[in-house]
Amino acid sequence: MSFTHHDQYRRKRLFEIGALAFSEGVERLMHEGRLDPIPYLERYLRGDWGDISDDQWQRNNAALIGGERLDAHYVVTRELRIRIVTDTGRNATLIGLPSEF
Repeated sequence: MSFTHHDQYRRKRLFEIGALAFSEGVERLMHEGRLDPIPYLERYLRGDWGDISDDQWQRNNAALIGGERLDAHYVVTRELRIRIVTDTGRNATLIGLPSEF
């Protein structure tokens, strides 16, 4: 049985994200060609929570087991940061600018 690159990626995913949505600010930056959020989403799905405190990192790791809300922050450039949040129950994930939450 063969498998695709997509299958390999799915095996590395630690949790489901539900419906994926982008905030207005992220949509605008994507449209302008100034942001590709997918590499950050891939990190997120592997349990790399980005630039957060050790305490928040531990809360996210515990939330993986308990199905609680996940919240990560990534520095894209000195001027640009994004936040990725998955709700309790893993029904939806939003990628947005920190100011939009």
